Amino acid sequence: MTEKKQKSRGRISARVDLSSRFWKTFLVVLAAFLTFIGPYIVYVLLNVLEIDYAVSMVSGFGFIIAGLVLIWYLIKNKVIS
Repeated sequence: MTEKKQKSRGRISARVDLSSRFWKTFLVVLAAFLTFIGPYIVYVLLNVLEIDYAVSMVSGFGFIIAGLVLIWYLIKNKVIS
């Protein structure tokens, strides 16, 4: 790995320290929020804002998938046991 890649990798990991209690809590809450907001996004987009059915379903599904991917990442890195 070149020096430039190592420096950029070090800066990213310094910003989000997974051993920090704040970041653990924040990421777990964010993952739960993203996972459970999906159906509500579909409802709001479909019924309140009257956006197309396909767009609302895709966006709701996207929120659910983003939350599940974040939960998978946290489990993989042993933030959630």
